Amino acid sequence: MQRPLSRVALVAAFSALLTAMAFSPAHAEAVAEPVSVQLLNITDFHGYLNPPSPGSDGVITGPDGAAVTVGGAAYLATHTKRLRAGHRNSLLYASGDTFSGWPFEVAAYQNEPTIEVFNALGVRFSALGNHELDVSPSFLTDHMENGVCFGTIGQDSCFTDSTGARFHGADFDYQSGNIVGAVSGQPVVPPYRIENVTDAAGHVFRIGFIGMTVPDAPRGSTSYQPDLRGLDIVESTNKYAAELVAKGVRAIVLNMHEGAWPKSGMAAPYDSCDQVEGPAVDIAKRVSPDVDVVVTGHWHGHFNCMVDDPAGVPRPVVEAGHHGSLINEIDLALDPGTGEVMRKRTRSVNHPVTRDVPADPAMQRIVDYWNARSNTRYVSALATQTGDFLRARNEAGESTAADLFADVQYWEASRTPAGKADLALLAVPPEPFANPLGGDLAYAKGSLAEDADGRILFSEAWGAYGYGNPVLTVSITGARLKAILEQQWRVAENGSEFMVPLAVSRNVSYSHDRNQPRGRRVGSSDVTVDGNPLDLDRTYRVAALANTILGADGFSFGDYTNAVRGSLDSWAFIAYLRAHPTISPAPLDRVRIKSEA
Repeated sequence: MQRPLSRVALVAAFSALLTAMAFSPAHAEAVAEPVSVQLLNITDFHGYLNPPSPGSDGVITGPDGAAVTVGGAAYLATHTKRLRAGHRNSLLYASGDTFSGWPFEVAAYQNEPTIEVFNALGVRFSALGNHELDVSPSFLTDHMENGVCFGTIGQDSCFTDSTGARFHGADFDYQSGNIVGAVSGQPVVPPYRIENVTDAAGHVFRIGFIGMTVPDAPRGSTSYQPDLRGLDIVESTNKYAAELVAKGVRAIVLNMHEGAWPKSGMAAPYDSCDQVEGPAVDIAKRVSPDVDVVVTGHWHGHFNCMVDDPAGVPRPVVEAGHHGSLINEIDLALDPGTGEVMRKRTRSVNHPVTRDVPADPAMQRIVDYWNARSNTRYVSALATQTGDFLRARNEAGESTAADLFADVQYWEASRTPAGKADLALLAVPPEPFANPLGGDLAYAKGSLAEDADGRILFSEAWGAYGYGNPVLTVSITGARLKAILEQQWRVAENGSEFMVPLAVSRNVSYSHDRNQPRGRRVGSSDVTVDGNPLDLDRTYRVAALANTILGADGFSFGDYTNAVRGSLDSWAFIAYLRAHPTISPAPLDRVRIKSEA
């Protein structure tokens, strides 16, 4: 017979039971004081150093429906510093499209000003956005991350920053687990990053941040990279989440450049979850329960939601707008015993980057510096012209401006042996298609004091041609080229016919017969390349903007092959002018009407 426990033994056993209950997994979240980690996120900054205008979404909707004026790097710095104050563990990161901005003050300096701003903000890392691929993977990793120069220093890259030092690259890095080499299958940047945080006693806890990118980035018109491919986000995330777990990481954030959009769009309050729909929500419902937080971007939306994971446990799914309008803050609560995220104690909020606070002086100095430099470059002289390059078309659909830029593309493609073109095409579509002709390049002096008759200023060249699209050179048959020329004539919804003219490079000419039905207006014998009739069976190397080759303005290049990417359109023209210090308009004789209608 077992002897009864003594009073001392009973007390000891009862105490042990209480201790076991207190620290069992079922009670840990209820009694443990979590390790607090502040996650601060911005996304889709796109180089908006200066406060964006209302038309660039510098006004968003507050919780009460009132308009809130937001944005500007100096205000972003002020709000970031205030939010970080008093936090032992604070991580500031981005969700892609940090650079590749449209404002002149960053675009004209290869987006290096944006990197200086993000370095000054203290950004730790960023997901790879599609626009980070707008030049090339090596431009991202070698130049933007590591400061490797190209071209002429101080003219083409590695400009002097606000401190007087030469551009040295980012103090942070980029991650993407699903953008891989087309042949190797290996990620072009690391798939994830592990950050260490500590509690008050100095114990270290690890948080994994998996970077992901919109899968079609390698096939986008600006980010087109034929040597890359995009993998499925859910499969890739689950793969790297399992890898992190195997390394003992128990807190995982999906930092994803793919997003969603609230039903009421920009009218939705910035910190609400207003019927949000889009790929990010679908992905959040499907990725591994090991992922505790889903931070999104790309869609330029703003929302703050809780979405159930596949196990039915809610987790934050957020997006912090764009152009520096919002900062998302997640107070991540870690279990001090396991390092797991205590989701019930984790909170998220979107903070507006309002302009009712003092602009951060140090950041404002950086912005002012680049504004001053951009003003100087804006009025600098590039070349001279002997006549007008105008967008106005003659009856055949030809213009001196379009002919010039077709020649620019032909020249740009031929700068490298792999891209050498047989001819170039430039589509000049009407709205709603994007038109690469931004303005006339007139001989007469413009309104700027630095201008003169025949002088081409940097700003004039920059504004005359391009919308940030690369010149691609692809292989197509002569039969496909003829079909493309036939596609210039379209039918509107009201049944009327309109034309989307194709300008051709100087070594090409063709005629069209308006008396013939659509599809039979350009005969192969009416097209010459280098003085020779078009050969329907021959393969031609054709240079055009990616937007056109990918079919975005209605031309079908079919199964083109051997795509080689050149420079972005505006930069190609800048380089062309530097190589051709005097340019003259060519006669309008490349396109002819074969007979009158």
